[in-house]
Amino acid sequence: MIAGRNWRRILAAGVVLAGVGATTNILSASAETGDGAGQNAAGKSNGNQQKLDAAVDEVFQDLTAAGSPGCALGVFRGGQIIYEKGYGVANIEENVPISPKSVFDIGSTSKQFTATSILLLEKEGKLSVDDDVHKYIPELPDYGKKITILNLLNHTSGLRDYLTLFDIAGVHVDSVTTDEDALALIVRQKGLNFAPGSEYLYSNTGFFLLSVIVQRVSGKTLRDFAAENIFSPLQMTHTQFRDNHRSLVPERAMAYDENEKKDGFTLNVSYFEQTGDGAVHTTVEDLLKWDENFYSGQVGGKILLAELQETAKLNDGKKLNYAKGIVVSDYRGLRMVSHGGSWGGYRAQLMRFPEHHFSVACLCNLGSSDPTRRASQVADVYLNSVMKPKTVKSAEADEERKKEPATISLTKEQLGAYAGDYWSEEMGVSYRLAVRDGALKVVVVADRIGIPRANNFAKEDFRPTGTDVFTVGEGELTVKFKRDGETASEFELDAGRSTGIVFRRTKEK
Repeated sequence: MIAGRNWRRILAAGVVLAGVGATTNILSASAETGDGAGQNAAGKSNGNQQKLDAAVDEVFQDLTAAGSPGCALGVFRGGQIIYEKGYGVANIEENVPISPKSVFDIGSTSKQFTATSILLLEKEGKLSVDDDVHKYIPELPDYGKKITILNLLNHTSGLRDYLTLFDIAGVHVDSVTTDEDALALIVRQKGLNFAPGSEYLYSNTGFFLLSVIVQRVSGKTLRDFAAENIFSPLQMTHTQFRDNHRSLVPERAMAYDENEKKDGFTLNVSYFEQTGDGAVHTTVEDLLKWDENFYSGQVGGKILLAELQETAKLNDGKKLNYAKGIVVSDYRGLRMVSHGGSWGGYRAQLMRFPEHHFSVACLCNLGSSDPTRRASQVADVYLNSVMKPKTVKSAEADEERKKEPATISLTKEQLGAYAGDYWSEEMGVSYRLAVRDGALKVVVVADRIGIPRANNFAKEDFRPTGTDVFTVGEGELTVKFKRDGETASEFELDAGRSTGIVFRRTKEK
């Protein structure tokens, strides 16, 4: 099921190929004078445009099968939509096609709106990005190091990622969670991943805390503050921070994953109500208005926009490519400002090439859709002539990155030394480890009084990779045990964006 707007593509053909003036001249010569040369030029232009359209459509061809979720695409140039289209269905149950007006959860692509809200408050003199976070969130533990708002904005705070913490604490991915739930878990954490400003590690905690700061400083929720100061001024009428899982969103696309047999789809939408790190719902058409603000400065002004795009530095002076809710990088020799998003089955990418006033917005409702790859391919179609040649990735290098640590063999009796109940004060849960089918596993996750929590690791084996060291799942989790004699006494869990979490063995009754 495909929806598009052919009239906009025709009017914009010359913008892609030769500039606005050429388009106007060709179209007017053909329409007003009937001149044969004008008609031929218009015909060539339309022919070239059709080739561009076909090349773009080919990028999304796999999403056009009957009943498949897909993507909405918006291609922007010079402040205009030069191509927009929907591929696949927004709602499988109702067989509703995706269109450029379909509303998607854009996940972490939302972070730039949170960052802008903070900078607007700074512009009003209500805070400074150099302020200590504890000034606004005093309940956050004192880690002995100053954590600034700027650290939150560019992922250099060292704070553990709260979404990872939710997983570890046994919060079911389909549960309803609130600001209070997230903050309560964050303030339990006794350690950091690293000293603030010393390293970069993407952390949703920072941007969630920014939403808390917006509310405490302005007296308005991030939803209301962004609506009043960003979305309404730019007439982004289909855009909002959605902070209530029961609220209705007209024309919202539902989100899906492929099922295990790869012969159908399952629903995957979130009931989390936190904002800041995500939760913006929008359309590709509304994103044009936001994208154009980076040229006009209507909201925030040019100085604020420059600050938004200023990339971070670590304490040792090392430069990062992460700015404030956006990534500034190079793609085939062109400066690119972008940010992707992933939440539930939603995927998003907004990709801008400022020197060419050209952008691609790709919003999808299928977990495997990979909008970053598709947006890059669309950019290739339009900007290939001004891009450097594509580099060929080394297959050997890719394979090297995929290699997991070699496992070692342990007997059932050796694995039994790690079995038992372990409690984490920071997580507020205990893990029961046991040997099942020749492998060490988490068999129970429970709270302090024994009520079960979601066991998000039930299917995963602990694979021994060294002395008292195990890898869990697809390699993102590492468990390091400490012993008291022959028996393990505690373990430390490193889970990607949240590290150093301690679980201590409880005394057997």
